Amino acid sequence: QVQLVESGGGLVQAGGSLRLSCAASGRTFSSRPMGWFRQAPGKEREFVAGISWSDGSTYYADSVRGRFTISRDNAKNTVYLQMNSLKPEDTAVYYCAAAKTYYSGTSPSDFGSWGQGTQVAVSS
Repeated sequence: QVQLVESGGGLVQAGGSLRLSCAASGRTFSSRPMGWFRQAPGKEREFVAGISWSDGSTYYADSVRGRFTISRDNAKNTVYLQMNSLKPEDTAVYYCAAAKTYYSGTSPSDFGSWGQGTQVAVSS
């Protein structure tokens, strides 16, 4: 089991930036794909970005590609999400998640460990 704690959320104006962090504990952190999801009020949880465990390759939802960057530091057991050019529609609770297996998926069901979430609000 991997325990995850997110931080870095807040209120920012449109066009601004935020950097989310996800601190992980557990011996298997470095071998798991990691992902960021978000959930806005009244909407389903959606995939934002993922990073593989083997070669650090990254993948993104179309809505954030070119604006968000996911990265990981296995030595620090931390995953980051750099969010630039934020838009009001990026407003949501953002969750960090660790995959159940070595598969780098995009569905919430591919991930077995979740953080408590951090709120991101973007004003227009």
